[in-house]
Amino acid sequence: MPHPRVRTTKLLTRMPRMNRSLPVMDQRGFGETLRRDKWWIANIFVVTVLSSFLAYATWAALQNAFYTHGPYLSPFYSPELFGASPHAWFGPKPSWWPGFIPFSPALIILPVPALFRFTCYYYRGAYYKAFWADPPACSVGEPRKTYLGENSFPLIMQNVHRYALFFSFIFLIFLWHDAYLALWFTDANGVERFGVGVGTIVMFANVSMLSGYTLGCHSMRHLVGGLLDRLSTSPVRKLAYDCSSACNRGHMNWAWVSLFGVALTDVYIRLCAMGVLTDLRII
Repeated sequence: MPHPRVRTTKLLTRMPRMNRSLPVMDQRGFGETLRRDKWWIANIFVVTVLSSFLAYATWAALQNAFYTHGPYLSPFYSPELFGASPHAWFGPKPSWWPGFIPFSPALIILPVPALFRFTCYYYRGAYYKAFWADPPACSVGEPRKTYLGENSFPLIMQNVHRYALFFSFIFLIFLWHDAYLALWFTDANGVERFGVGVGTIVMFANVSMLSGYTLGCHSMRHLVGGLLDRLSTSPVRKLAYDCSSACNRGHMNWAWVSLFGVALTDVYIRLCAMGVLTDLRII
């Protein structure tokens, strides 16, 4: 009886020669798909929310007013390096500020957290689909024929995300310090006393959501767990890696709730400063 390999070889030699050029499917036109679900709803949500946030953040940053109320400081303006409020570190508007640019303390610090979010791995996938249609969704035709990826300009600049993380982590420390200061209120005699207001809870909730988003960053996991062949040999880094991984599993949720949290915190402090709302003291 012939060996099985010999029989298989003889069988293959008797088969007709297959056409080696496989047919190539025509590329789908823009928006063309066989999907039956409402895949476009997510894109509408992303465009609406991100556009609204960018519009509000730009408006709030250019106001240079109503960003502080008592011990509360808006996260859009923290840390306040220069400004007219008691929270300013180095006094009012600096002399070197260009005269053709409206001054606002927020314009000095906002580029850092903005860069961190803009280059975030999750947000890239969200706005690549929603704004650039690259592609609009899985199995949906896109408007362009070529793809250069993130190895060419301008998308190669997304690689600064890991460096933006370092600076954003520093900003996070300042925001926790602001939340701590929100526990101390000055009474009528000018004495600081411990207290808790609604704004205090709002600020602690905001920085907690920002911490979950920042600590769950993909680059943070690499920062605390990278460069080791066996993570188990470093118990401290293993613990940090596990904590970061726990936040990373809900990174999309942290990204959105922290975005809303920052905006709503600014809204609350702004309305209190304008006299529209009264900050209720719980303690």
